[in-house]
Amino acid sequence: MEKKRNNKKRPLIYATLATLAVVAFFAVVMGEKYYSVRIQTVQMDETAYIYITPQDNAATVMEKIAAVAPDANTKGFSTLAEHNNYDSRKRSGKYAIKNGDTMSDIYRRIVSRQQTPVRITIPGTRDVKQAIGIISKQLMVDSASLVQYTHPVAISCFGVKETHIPAFFIPDTYEVYWDISAQQLFEKIAEWNRKFWNDERKAKAKAAGLTPEEVATLASIVDEETANSAEMPIIAGLYINRLKRGMPLQADPTVKFALGDPTRRRILMKDLETDSPYNTYKHTGLPPGPIRIPSKQAIESVLNYTKHNYLYMCAKEDFSGTHNFATTLGQHNANAKKYQQALNKLKIKK
Repeated sequence: MEKKRNNKKRPLIYATLATLAVVAFFAVVMGEKYYSVRIQTVQMDETAYIYITPQDNAATVMEKIAAVAPDANTKGFSTLAEHNNYDSRKRSGKYAIKNGDTMSDIYRRIVSRQQTPVRITIPGTRDVKQAIGIISKQLMVDSASLVQYTHPVAISCFGVKETHIPAFFIPDTYEVYWDISAQQLFEKIAEWNRKFWNDERKAKAKAAGLTPEEVATLASIVDEETANSAEMPIIAGLYINRLKRGMPLQADPTVKFALGDPTRRRILMKDLETDSPYNTYKHTGLPPGPIRIPSKQAIESVLNYTKHNYLYMCAKEDFSGTHNFATTLGQHNANAKKYQQALNKLKIKK
């Protein structure tokens, strides 16, 4: 009888052992997963960053994490991605990978879009497309998408005329998210422009008899005239003197712009006859718009121009990049003769 009882207990014992084995197996597996997700941390000397595009999936994100944190166990990220179906809700942007992060921390940061902003610089360049190319290299958005927003119809949505497009950009360093769209970026640029042109700057522009766009136009000429910061307010004051007297600006950079060659070192008499509204030898007043994206320094130099009696300027004959200033045409002609002689000596024809 005892032997029969033992035989009856055996299936129960086997079943119990099998159940315990399964539980033990899942405990080990789930324990490893829990450890890789919530316990194991990333060890790094300093914070690193990954850039995720809309084309990235969980696998490529894990590769990017491993690239900046080679010792990281990305199995935890894989577990979370599978459980939460990451590939159905991809997230783009710049994300931090910090020392002490768990995969749960990193995953949560990405799916909740806790991005780290990037600092972008808007440069003061002679060509708007060149500036856009530089900006696009700092962001996920491509330059072609940005260029579309400089189309006359598109830019008019921001209250900007085609000839005033260079004035729309205020060169400086700003913070945005790396995956910002073209439209969002242009909305930001418009916001930065409005903030720059505060009441104080508008009042200074008005006192000089200029609109903000005209300040930018004059500043673009000042930028092309000199790289010497000390001279900028003096040159700005000289041109404002000419504007107030109704004299043509006779600014060589505007002729170079009309000719499509800003690198010209010598302006010939025939060049002064160039038929263009940007030729300030033929047309009085300011040209239709900026001849480049003006620097903030040049804009501030126009707003805070030096008050003096100069009406003429000529590049110095030592080619230092600075100028001789004059109050009379006679003085100016003498300065111009010295400069022309220096050009002839070096056989500079253009």
